[in-house]
Amino acid sequence: MVKPIGPKCNLDCTYCFYLEKEVLFGDGEKWKMDEALLETYVRRYIEAQPPGGGPVVFAWQGGEPTLCGLEFFEKAVRFQKKYAGGRTIENAFQTNATLLDDEWGAFLKRENFLIGISIDGPEKMHDALRVTRNGRGSFREVMRGLEVLKRHRVDFNTLTCVNAVNADKGAEVYDFLREAGARHMQFIPIIERLPDAEAEKLGLSHATPPRFEEEDENLKAPVTSWSVGPKAYGRFMWQIFKRWIRRDVGIVYVQMFETALGKWAGVPGGVCVHNEECGRNLALEHDGSLYSCDHYVYPRYRLGNIADASMTSMVDSAFQTGFGNDKSRLLPRFCRECEFRFTCNGGCPKHRFLLTPEGEPGLNYLCSGYRFVYGKMDPYMKAMAELHKAGRPPYEVMNMIRERKLPKPA
Repeated sequence: MVKPIGPKCNLDCTYCFYLEKEVLFGDGEKWKMDEALLETYVRRYIEAQPPGGGPVVFAWQGGEPTLCGLEFFEKAVRFQKKYAGGRTIENAFQTNATLLDDEWGAFLKRENFLIGISIDGPEKMHDALRVTRNGRGSFREVMRGLEVLKRHRVDFNTLTCVNAVNADKGAEVYDFLREAGARHMQFIPIIERLPDAEAEKLGLSHATPPRFEEEDENLKAPVTSWSVGPKAYGRFMWQIFKRWIRRDVGIVYVQMFETALGKWAGVPGGVCVHNEECGRNLALEHDGSLYSCDHYVYPRYRLGNIADASMTSMVDSAFQTGFGNDKSRLLPRFCRECEFRFTCNGGCPKHRFLLTPEGEPGLNYLCSGYRFVYGKMDPYMKAMAELHKAGRPPYEVMNMIRERKLPKPA
């Protein structure tokens, strides 16, 4: 994912782990990616894709990417068409939606952008932590931006951060998003730890990712007050699953459930945090610096700059290959022997900062929540996987529940 405006944002969300990156990049007036670097990025990114590998997908993130201005993305599209070489180009764009207007809407529709809207539920829940620079809630501006997308018939999905405020309101959040027109949803757990020694040295307010090759102070860093609890996250997702499995399979697509169903059905791929290895989902900053992952934008994970080297050489470097392999290599025995390893695979390495019951480092903070919700989902996932293998649509599971061939999720 590319961050053309760096960590710059017009909001000041309490839980945002990326806003603080501004201390790593210096003068905020220089954060916008310049035109020459934009062209270099588009060209090198297309060149780095394997031949015959399907569409080339550009993922624009932030900060808040609309702060680059509409002209920036018009140039990006022109460069994409210039260097496409017959390849299909797709664009995904994550935004808080507060700056969208009809001019944006017309462009996004014309160029077929997929828009991710960051929204945490109904107004009271959303405004608790997603606030403007002067501390006001952003909900009404987000909904105004969402209406722009609807008016122009722009494809969108929603990204909801699960935190201490909305954690016990899974069903309410899901119903709200469904009513708002969302048919593709992501639910991202907020897990941020108080600063460790390395973070304090860098001037950061959140702990740096855990490392296991040395005595790691990160294992002692407690989470912030707004972080979601492990069991609370599991219960949140189970509340949503109960609604989804009864009425919305094949109608609403929830990222976690789609990924899990793929794992139960033995289909490769899915969201990166649940893949067996990682290292292929990198972050490109506004200055051309390429990092191992957007959760690892720290000096020690900087691979180089696209102005100086090809993206392929950096992605295939020994450092990045080791970074990706460490996800499975450092998986503790407790995880390797877990019945749900096939679907979880230890989760995101950033969140693997607990000790196992045997005292081994590397247990994911969300482990108990994952085990809870996967255990609850298991009979329904097995049923849908069997339907898939038989060439039948997984949404037939809803009929099986109605006909009492499966129990209602309690």
